[in-house]
Amino acid sequence: MDAVLTGVHVIITLVLIATVLLQSGKSAGLSGAISGGAETVFGKKKGIDALLSKVTTMAAVLFILNSILLAAL
Repeated sequence: MDAVLTGVHVIITLVLIATVLLQSGKSAGLSGAISGGAETVFGKKKGIDALLSKVTTMAAVLFILNSILLAAL
C-alpha cells in the first residue's frame, strides 16, 4: 500500500511541476501588472491558461491529500 501511494505521489508531483512550468508568466513589470489585473477583472482568461490553472489546482489538492495520507501511514 505504501509503495502504491508513493508511486501515485511521484506522478502527482510531476504533473504539478509540469502544469506550473507550462503556465504563462504574469510579471512583465508595471504594464504587465496593470494588464494582468484588467484581464482578471474583465474575464479575459481563456483557453489553455484556464485549463492549466484548473489542472494545477486539482493536482495541488491531490498532492496535499496524498501527503497527509502518506504521513498517517
